[in-house]
Amino acid sequence: MLLTTPALAGHKGLRGEILVELKRKQPLTTKELADRFGVSANAIRRHLKELEATGLLTYSREQRGTGAPTYAFRLSENAEQLFPTQYGEALTDVLAYVAQTNGRDAVREMFDERFRGHADRLQAELANATIEEKVDAVANFLNQQGFMASWTVEGDQLRLAEHNCAMRDVAEQFPEICQAEVQFLRDVLQSDIQRYSYIPDGCNACEYLITVDVASDTNKQSEDTNCG
Repeated sequence: MLLTTPALAGHKGLRGEILVELKRKQPLTTKELADRFGVSANAIRRHLKELEATGLLTYSREQRGTGAPTYAFRLSENAEQLFPTQYGEALTDVLAYVAQTNGRDAVREMFDERFRGHADRLQAELANATIEEKVDAVANFLNQQGFMASWTVEGDQLRLAEHNCAMRDVAEQFPEICQAEVQFLRDVLQSDIQRYSYIPDGCNACEYLITVDVASDTNKQSEDTNCG
């Protein structure tokens, strides 16, 4: 329901929207992009050609249903750098130093303390809020951090997705930050949280299934991930 589109320097209008849509749902074909934006395939092809020429896209031939294979487009590593990150290499170096001098537990405690402060603030602000209001507030918070968050309601469950990992360099070397994030979600939402897709595993998003159950074990970890 909520998705903040990041400002991509030098890529406004449809071209920027194509990059964001690929960030969320890659790989996508020319036809799929044209259908999503309600424009002609030729209009999409012009932008794809320009983005490929500047090194922002890669493509491969894929079989989609019956008929001949078609080209499906993905963001290149250069394009991924257009999306928000938080201090990446510098922060990773600091955490590596902390881990070397004080052990991984010290890194885990740093992440836990950071998220605990945010959780305490949000819990106080959302004391009388509905679960939908809480999820919306969490998505807003994550968007302020650069995570391109959105959420949907599916039956008696909610799904929260982060389409950009603003801490990817850190998460790949220190997955403790992802564990702390799951606990943060449990603390704020007072719900059972299951992660079912994970960007460091190659998925397009980190996605969480939220089941309202204040009696659930909030220390339980569920990290089964599938990118389907």
